[in-house]
Order: sequence, then structure tokens, then C-alpha cells
Amino acid sequence: MWNVKTVILGGGLTGITLARLFHEKGEEVIVLEREQYYGGLCRSKRDSGFTFDTGGSHIIFSRDAEVLEFMCDVLGKNRHRNRRNTKVFYKGLYIKYPFENGLSQLPKEDLFLCINEFIKTHVAVEKGELRKPQNFREWIYYTFGKGIAELYLIPYNEKIWKFPAERMSLHWVDGRIPRPPVEDVIRSAIGIETEGYTHQAVFSYPRTGGIEAMIRAIARPVEEKIRTGFNVISIREEERFTISNGIQEVTADRCISTIPLQELLKCLDGVPPHVQKACDGLKYNSLICVFLGIKGKVPDISWLYVPDKGSGLFNRISFPSNYSPEVAPPGHSSILAEITYHEGDEVSAMQDQEIINHVIAALKNMKIIKSREEVVYTVLDRQKYAYVIYDLDYKQSVTIVKDFCAKRGIGLVGRFAEFEYLNMDGCIRSALDFMRNIQCE
Repeated sequence: MWNVKTVILGGGLTGITLARLFHEKGEEVIVLEREQYYGGLCRSKRDSGFTFDTGGSHIIFSRDAEVLEFMCDVLGKNRHRNRRNTKVFYKGLYIKYPFENGLSQLPKEDLFLCINEFIKTHVAVEKGELRKPQNFREWIYYTFGKGIAELYLIPYNEKIWKFPAERMSLHWVDGRIPRPPVEDVIRSAIGIETEGYTHQAVFSYPRTGGIEAMIRAIARPVEEKIRTGFNVISIREEERFTISNGIQEVTADRCISTIPLQELLKCLDGVPPHVQKACDGLKYNSLICVFLGIKGKVPDISWLYVPDKGSGLFNRISFPSNYSPEVAPPGHSSILAEITYHEGDEVSAMQDQEIINHVIAALKNMKIIKSREEVVYTVLDRQKYAYVIYDLDYKQSVTIVKDFCAKRGIGLVGRFAEFEYLNMDGCIRSALDFMRNIQCE
């Protein structure tokens, strides 16, 4: 039995960051991780000279100066800086990303539709002729106009979320999908160079070790506090918390969960039916990542968005060997294809090799690779919990579950514990804010 001040459930980015912060504060802490390796969605696979991030393509950037400094500092010299070169694959063309900054590259009829509808919509909004949007689909039309909405944003978002845009809430988009300045959209339409999402125009990536190198750097002072292979099955709250895997127990004054709410509630007794129903209603996507080692070069692109369903099952393709020269053997490069799915859908039923074959064939059709003979390494990985989906019932459901956990005295921090679509920087910010809040108590 371990007896500590604070126990943290989950050894992903959030849990490891919290452990480091508690350690720096001088507080005894332990991290309980179900898997045999910590890192969560930020683990990396190293094999045959290739390195791939198993939770999808990750890069290091942020508008949050404090968080960006934290990430860069822990990496130290193991940091490679890159300038973003990202595209949208549209009708066989590589359109500059974000889409509204590459309008001049579109076929003329599509360009006219986009700029005409954007300006008409902007004028109508300024005149108060359009009602405020009530869902994500309406927000896209309201913000970008019919052209950009129907040619790119709606197809892409419905492909990644596997969920109708009109049944999604819009409250999450502020800050994640910036509203483009009118002047920039007009400039891009007539061929004047503009940049969108400037906070990620330059990004960093570990030179060696994949994104897991950053997690391991954060964990370095607290590695002996991390217990892997500890599958929590019960949490009892008496005078203190007692957490058990059925064989071993940990007692603690404070319990913080960074694991998915769905998994947390399984460990608690006395969950009221309305709380369980609310939790069951929370929606998320799972993720398949296909890793390909390529003999020779790949396009000089950071990552590529693929909105068209006919092009392939994947919504995004990234090129890790363009992030760092050390993640592929000499004379080789790498491709990572991401496919979202729900349990029970068509993709979830496909065999691994069937998906790998599909990806290779699709990349060949897109002329990203010339032939299957170029592919010298293939692996597929699945992540159950990948993306939070904000449906129209989200706010009500998540509030019910969070209130219940708060009454039980369990802190919730991180993407699937807070059930918020947090990037890496958002997870670290969540950990920093949690620490500051408990210091103020």
C-alpha cells in the first residue's frame, strides 16, 4: 500500500505535468497509469529506424507564452524548429492552408463562389440581416459564406467528426477556428500572399524520440512516482481516498483524475442514474493512425487536410520526416494517415491490413507516392479516446457529470477528464491553472 498526499489517475501529458508541478512544490505524489507505458495520446513508436506519434500528428506551438516556454524549456537542445507548409487537397490541387488564405489557387468558378458568398454574407451580417447561428453548421455559413462552407469547411469537419454539423454546438469554435479578417480573404482571392493561424506558422518538434520525448522530459524528475500497469477499478472516499486495482491500494488526501469521465465513473460506487445517463451521452471519436515508412522522399509539406471522402478515409496526412531529420533512416521518409471512427461503424469493422492497403492505394491515386514498392514499413495503431465531440446536449451533460465529481471531491484536469477539446498546450495550461487554484484555496 502507498500512502501519499496526492494521487493522479492517468499518466498522459496532463497527469505527468501535474505530477511534476506537485513535485516542484515539494508534495508527495503518485501517478497511476493503466497502460504499461505512460504518455497517453503523446506516446511515440520507434521501430526500424522510424519514429511515429501513436496518437496522431503532434507539433509544438501555442499562443500561450508561458506554456510555450515550458514545452521548449523541457526539450532543451532536443528541439527542431520548422516553418509550416500546410495544404488542403482539393480537386487534385494543393491549396494553401487555411483554405481562405489560398483562394487564388482555386479553379475560377470556385474562387468566384467563395469570394462572392463571403462578401455577401459579411455585408448581410453587418446589416443585421442574418440571425445569430444556433449550431456549428450555421456558424460556418455565418462566418465564411456558402462557398468556403460547402467546398471545404463542412465536408472536412463532417469527415473528421463523423457527426452532422447541424447537431454540433458552436461554443467551442472561438479561438480554435479564427474568424478571418475580411481584408485577408480579399487579398488571398486576388493572389496577394496572406497567412492564417500565424501562431503555428513556425512550430517545433523533438529532434529525436517523437513527441514522447517531450513527455519523458517533463516526467524526468518524477519517473519513480509513476506506476504503470495499475488499472484502477475502485475509488472509495472516506476520510481519505482509497484507490485500488484489486490487488494493491493507494491512499491519498487528494484525488485528481485525468482519465476519461467514462472510465472514472466505472470506478465509483453510487453513481445516480441521471449522472450515468449524462455520461453515456457524452460523445467522442476514436482514431486510427496508419504509419508508413517510405524509401525516398515525400512532398515538402508539413501536413495535408483531405476533405473529399472520395480521396480516402483519412482526414489528415502528415509527414513526420519533414518535422525532424532524425525520425526516419537515411534515404527514407515517413507518412502518418489519420482516420477517425466510432465503435460499430464501417471503419471500426475493417481489418488492420485492409485499412493499410486502402491508405497506400489512396496515396498512390493522390500521387503522393508513386508505387507500393516505395512503402517499406507499415503499422496501424488505434486510440479509443481521441476527439471530444460537442453535440447540442454537450453543455448540459458535461455539467451534470462534473458537478457529481466535484461533490465527490475528485479534481478533473485534461482533455477527457474535463471533456474539452484541448491541444497539448491546453492540457498543460489546464494543469498550471489547477495548481494555482488549489494554492488559492
